Amino acid sequence: MSERQRLAKLLRSCARNLLLDHGLQVHAAVLNMGFGFDLIMNNDLIDMYGKCSRVDLARAVFDRMLERNVVSWTSLMCGYLLEGNAKGSLSLLCEMGHSGVKPNEFTFSTGLKACGVLGLVENGMQIHGMCVRSGFVWIPVVGNATIDMYSRCGKIGMAEQMFNNMPFRNLVSWNAMITGHTNEGNDRKSLVLFQRMQEQGEAPDEFTFTSTLKACGALGALHGGTQIHASLITKGFPISTRNIIAGAIVDLYAKCGYLSEAQKVFDRIEQKNVISWSALIQGFALEGKLLETMDLFRRLRESISKVDGFVLSIMMGVFADLALAEQGKQMHCYTLKVSSGLDISVANAIIDMYLKCGLIEEAEKLFSEMRVRNVVSWTVMITGYGKHGLGENAIHLFNRMQLEGIEPDEVTYLALLSACSHSGLTRESREYFSRLCNNHQLKPNIEHYACMVDILGRAGQLKEAKNLIENMKLKPNEGIWQTLLSACRIHGNVEIGREVGEILFRMDADNPVNYVMMSNIYAEAGYWKECERVRKLVKKKGLKKEAGQSWVEIDKEVHFFYGGDDTHPLTEKIHEVLKEMERRMKEETNYAYGLRFALHDVEEESKEENLRVHSEKLAIGLALVCNGVEKEGGVIRVFKNLRVCGDCHEFIKGLSKILKKVFVVRDANRFHKFEDSLCSCKDYW
Repeated sequence: MSERQRLAKLLRSCARNLLLDHGLQVHAAVLNMGFGFDLIMNNDLIDMYGKCSRVDLARAVFDRMLERNVVSWTSLMCGYLLEGNAKGSLSLLCEMGHSGVKPNEFTFSTGLKACGVLGLVENGMQIHGMCVRSGFVWIPVVGNATIDMYSRCGKIGMAEQMFNNMPFRNLVSWNAMITGHTNEGNDRKSLVLFQRMQEQGEAPDEFTFTSTLKACGALGALHGGTQIHASLITKGFPISTRNIIAGAIVDLYAKCGYLSEAQKVFDRIEQKNVISWSALIQGFALEGKLLETMDLFRRLRESISKVDGFVLSIMMGVFADLALAEQGKQMHCYTLKVSSGLDISVANAIIDMYLKCGLIEEAEKLFSEMRVRNVVSWTVMITGYGKHGLGENAIHLFNRMQLEGIEPDEVTYLALLSACSHSGLTRESREYFSRLCNNHQLKPNIEHYACMVDILGRAGQLKEAKNLIENMKLKPNEGIWQTLLSACRIHGNVEIGREVGEILFRMDADNPVNYVMMSNIYAEAGYWKECERVRKLVKKKGLKKEAGQSWVEIDKEVHFFYGGDDTHPLTEKIHEVLKEMERRMKEETNYAYGLRFALHDVEEESKEENLRVHSEKLAIGLALVCNGVEKEGGVIRVFKNLRVCGDCHEFIKGLSKILKKVFVVRDANRFHKFEDSLCSCKDYW
């Protein structure tokens, strides 16, 4: 073996084993022996530096080369891509086009991967066209990269077309298509493909199992997931040493609510990585187990040196959903100390947390300080403005994002229409809905139509809203009919409400929400016989509505209440202060209980008692007990998992006037800011 061959072999070994220090020594030897301008040797150096995450040194070697071939260009492109600089990789492909060196199948596949990472479907289609013209399109490495590119860009139909037309498919082809469907949310298709590939004699690998387990978790298909798990155990697959697949199994059990099983699999993993930690943390978070989630995050920080952006985003999501402002602020401080805190996804999650905690100024400040914003950043802010009833601000931001070159997607349009709905901007919502319908890149989905139904319902245009549902191209779902039924309740339209109710009873006879809304429509209209008939039907079917729960944070401690809750140690004082507030409100504002919101078949005094123990009133009562009633000013923030009821809404309006305090209540629909007997929702929510 010649000296040149020996050095080349050493460089390839360094690249394969990521031995940067040894590679630097070999590079010095290459220069000392006079091989500094050797084409093959320089290509090996570029490859080695790229794989060892030193693209700067790879580029330096590339720039000094007197002669370059397709391997030189492709190796550097791969280096940029491995470093996470897909844009740099794609720029190099453009530069190569002017160099006279023709790309090969590996160059094209790298370019396609870069387009997929960046979501640049038009550029990807151009490269696909070049592959077709050059005859590389049906080479597996190119075909697989094309499937992956279209999948990542959200063009799953084009990915599927490519997959179906391939004359030869290998394991990577199947994995690319299965992963594409899973990431797109087409989980059933993923599982069908998983079955097909095995029927055609293709044995699944670790990546196949990971995607199919993810699909099972998303579907809640515990049986299918456990079959895969059992199959892996039977085959002797070393789950405890394979972090990716172990994390997928943990994720499966966690998403299906089997946290004890998820914990067992997690505990057996020998070298736990951030993927498995993330899966378990997210599982406990989804089940609302705050203390366990916080404890897991603490253990994660103690066990590994670096917490990634995904975990930080999960934790922010927990604090956002439960509106835990103090914990969220502490986590924000933590993100400033770690490199992953700079991820745009983390910044977006922090903004979302502040908005869901009702701290809109903090969210605006962070948004304005972001150096780079993506479509999610803008959409989060627009959604937040909408939830706070600031529709004009949402419209301004929507227009501004386009001026800054960020194109809105379907979710952005949904956020904008929702904001228009919460602020009663009927004319503006019609304009933006029309824009969406005429957009060649985007299509309105059922949620967009539901927003329009809500907007028309708010304006009292119930017949037009009903016509919109009946004439749209999409098949109406339960949610859009419920939106119309809610509008019928607010406007007291029993006629249309009865029609819509019957439709909902046929669509989903076991959903208690439909019966509760119909019962309320009849009760508020004084149709007590019909109301009683619906309630008896609910009892007969054994249906139960989700329990209302409210919570309030006092001195960094969160207190939870259910309706009628008497478990809090300060319950007696809470009832005393609420009775006192009721007395004062009757004297000062002529407040009377909204008895129509209570059961009609009990005594008047019992109705008052029933309304007093609603969960949001108990939470407010505790805040008044702890912070003092006489102290004027300040803001009391309360959060509820369901829509705030009519009586509580009137009660808090009156309370804000007599106490000269601001009350901010976040319910399932939006934020309500009560000040001087007025609410920001203008009594439509």
